[in-house]
Amino acid sequence: MGVQVGIQVRNTAHEVVVRNGAHQIIIGGNHPVVVQSMTNTDTADALGTALQVKELSIAGSELVRITVNSPEAAAAVPYIREQLDKMGVHTPLVGDFHYNGHKLLSEHPDCAQALSKYRINPGNVGSAATRDDKFAQMIEIAAKYDKAVRIGVNWGSLDQSVLARIMDENHARATPWTAQQVMVEALITSALESAQTAQDLGLPANRIVISCKVSAVQDLIATYKALAGRCDYALHLGLTEAGMGSKGIVASTAALAVLLQQGIGDTIRISLTPEPHGKREKEVIVAQEILQTMGLRQFTPQVIACPGCGRTTSTVFQELAADIQNYLRAQMPVWKDLYAGVESMNVAVMGCVVNGPGESKHANIGISLPGTGETPVAPVYVDGVRTVTLKGDNIAVEFQAIVERYVQEKYRKIEPFV
Repeated sequence: MGVQVGIQVRNTAHEVVVRNGAHQIIIGGNHPVVVQSMTNTDTADALGTALQVKELSIAGSELVRITVNSPEAAAAVPYIREQLDKMGVHTPLVGDFHYNGHKLLSEHPDCAQALSKYRINPGNVGSAATRDDKFAQMIEIAAKYDKAVRIGVNWGSLDQSVLARIMDENHARATPWTAQQVMVEALITSALESAQTAQDLGLPANRIVISCKVSAVQDLIATYKALAGRCDYALHLGLTEAGMGSKGIVASTAALAVLLQQGIGDTIRISLTPEPHGKREKEVIVAQEILQTMGLRQFTPQVIACPGCGRTTSTVFQELAADIQNYLRAQMPVWKDLYAGVESMNVAVMGCVVNGPGESKHANIGISLPGTGETPVAPVYVDGVRTVTLKGDNIAVEFQAIVERYVQEKYRKIEPFV
């Protein structure tokens, strides 16, 4: 028997439709995993927030969450939506509410209507004496305007009454659970009980997404594996406070890849701390690359490049690989509306004769640059056939032109909708 590979499928999750006018995104069921992100602007700065939402949308974020934490922020939301629609950006907006969401949604009905989805954290709704009423108020508004809701439980702000109850129950066990098991159960219990309460208040199951976020990889995996076995709600995946740079990317990938491989997760966000003055879109690109490298979705043509070794002392292939990758990603907002299937294209940029020709032949388009001591020419392969040999100082420009011509000739032109 050969080795069997593939993604396990969990398609029992309810389909949750998130709408902005005629534009809609579907989370759950058999639909592709949805990529989302979040702004870090002051939402009261309506223009600045709209521009960042546009940047995230162009990068590929299919939902964008914005903070709604003050009357000024709530008042700005309708204007943000209006500006985005004028710019042709129809990406649904998700309102992130903590502590005072019930008040903001009640006092700013235009905000409640302009948002496509609400994110509610049960642990931050209010004190024990008022929590149920405030939670009910938010859910009733969501039901009134037919909005989807993510009930997002977070270990850093877990409902302490639920945690205390689970700890008391554990204390009575003949064989008590470990601290990790108690934490996982408290997270799941809080999410599922809140979701059931929302349904009792009139919000259908197909308007509910739930999440149970922690910041440790193994804890996240354990929590979602248990959660997926106990409900049919659509699930949002993300490692909360993942961190900065390579640490955040590696931790998020390690956790989400395990769960996605098992068919767990209907929408994801990579919670990266941006580098100082860094681009917020990085978290969108990482989310896309996780899904694409796992074969779950295709977003942009992929560049295959060797890591380099003693045979490749020149940096030419590194620079060309970076230039081509940046070029492909920059072109995708245009290409995706013009050429069907272009996102599945593979381009190889290799640095020497060892694997260069072979990898280039396997790609749609490939170039094998000369290594140290090799003849200073670069054969180009198109669909496995050597077509031309480049040399001189304009290799990068000439190869980019070959890629552009290949896209125009090989991918079906999408006719504009009239």
